[in-house]
Amino acid sequence: MSVAPALEALPLFPLQAVLFPDGLLGLKVFEARYLDLVARCLRDRTSFGVVALTRGSEVRRADQPDVAFEPVGTRAEVLEVDSVQTGILQVRCRGGARFEVKSRHQQDDGLWIAGAEPIVDDEPLAPTPALAGAVRGLADAMAALEVQNTRPFLPPHRFDHAGWVANRWCELLPIPLVAKQKLMELRDPMMRLELVDDFLRQKGVLP
Repeated sequence: MSVAPALEALPLFPLQAVLFPDGLLGLKVFEARYLDLVARCLRDRTSFGVVALTRGSEVRRADQPDVAFEPVGTRAEVLEVDSVQTGILQVRCRGGARFEVKSRHQQDDGLWIAGAEPIVDDEPLAPTPALAGAVRGLADAMAALEVQNTRPFLPPHRFDHAGWVANRWCELLPIPLVAKQKLMELRDPMMRLELVDDFLRQKGVLP
């Protein structure tokens, strides 16, 4: 008889964004529930979960509809915190492992807590020769951004990892939020990169 894995109580930060594993996330934090959350993460060296909103807004308002969010998200590990002014924090985070929300409840302060089940990390598959153009294209895009003193990706840069390459393209491309969510959820990293490669060719980014 198999035993279901224990669920972790994971605080959530619903956003109008999809966070990918190893991605860079910048947050402007000013609500009390999230200021407290960031403080706890720094103190206890823990992380929180980022989930994409499907209804409602990031800022809690009395007149807003009930918040709804996607059932699959990504952990956010706090890298840096800067206090730009009293009561406002600029936070930089790295995307960690994905998780699935199995249960949820909202605390009195408005913070959502999920019963989270981890999702296995992408298998470290090397891109196939047919996908070499997508790899070269990403390297070229990154070089062009660095000339502009823009570095949107955290090291290490893993061009030999199909999932990493696909995830970075997903962050760069003007893909609808729903499509980004579906790509992030895909358990097959090679399929994710193949879908990105198809999109790049359809848009004329790759020959």
